[in-house]
Amino acid sequence: MIKFNKVTKTYGDVTALKDVSFEVKDGEFVFLMGPSGAGKTTILKLILAEISPDSGEIHFGTADVIKVSQKDLPKLRQRIGCVFQDFKLLNERTAYENIEIALAVLGVPEAKWKERVDKVLKMVGLSDRKNLFPSQLSGGEIQRVSLARALVVNPDLILADEPTGNLDWEKADEIMELLEKVNAEGKTIIVATHNEEIVAKLKKRVIKLASGKIIKE
Repeated sequence: MIKFNKVTKTYGDVTALKDVSFEVKDGEFVFLMGPSGAGKTTILKLILAEISPDSGEIHFGTADVIKVSQKDLPKLRQRIGCVFQDFKLLNERTAYENIEIALAVLGVPEAKWKERVDKVLKMVGLSDRKNLFPSQLSGGEIQRVSLARALVVNPDLILADEPTGNLDWEKADEIMELLEKVNAEGKTIIVATHNEEIVAKLKKRVIKLASGKIIKE
């Protein structure tokens, strides 16, 4: 699914990643762990081809991520669903409309929107909250909308960057249970986090980073 081979990335004088190599197989659930600045978010951005490495190879399935043209980038990103710590929802749109936008961006025929949006809202337990705006939802509910938006495009891979960072323990636990459920249905999941309690509870594969290097796996 995902393969990094001796990947190095710098930002000016700062080395974000140094000769990082790892592989994530199809259907795996993997945590990227480490303190702020360890390189977790840089790895996610490299997978999304938002940034390019200074050296090394990155493969997503059969695609060479580094060599994907600008024209073909949307097709690559259609295979990836993203969940962020800061949610990135539109405040002037309802939960339902925020999820619809993901389908509109991908050019999915409008006739298919309702079925797909209703399905993911049911999956995250928000069918009865779909017409509320983000300001009317709790932090946990907003993050579930964010997860539903990632799932509605039917991605092969889910990337989650500190998805529980702004949540209390109970709400964070709910989000991780949902991600486990999604993983059980066959989706590959990579979660960047520094929350050791969540990692310890789920007992999934862990890649530990420090100062841009893998220190333990």
